[in-house]
Amino acid sequence: MLYQAETILKVEFYDLDPMNVVWHGNYVKYLEAARCDMLNKLGYNYMDMRNDGFAFPIATVDMKYIKPCVFNQELKVVSMVEEIEPCLIIKYTIFDNKTGEKLFKAKTMQICVDINTQQSVYEAPENLKKKLACCKV
Repeated sequence: MLYQAETILKVEFYDLDPMNVVWHGNYVKYLEAARCDMLNKLGYNYMDMRNDGFAFPIATVDMKYIKPCVFNQELKVVSMVEEIEPCLIIKYTIFDNKTGEKLFKAKTMQICVDINTQQSVYEAPENLKKKLACCKV
């Protein structure tokens, strides 16, 4: 693991399905919120990537639903950067913030793309490497 951060989220009413649990598609939104928070804490967010001439679109998402999340539940999302080359791999685990019970886990893979050429880049941006070097877990 290269970097880890925790994000606290609250299950909102509009995230629920007719069975009164979080609709499965909303977990992707939780991952995005946690990923953005983690990158901000690292000091290298999507705006920094763009300013360096790179984008990191999602290529794959692998998710495992363990136990449903419910209205008003406070969630702790632990996000971990596992790799940055040849692609950005982030693993996530969602816990109930009060009980610590594991509810969900996922992994995303993002490909580094040069904004100008739209070509894949297999080496991480230097500024990302520098931020990670300063924040070793």
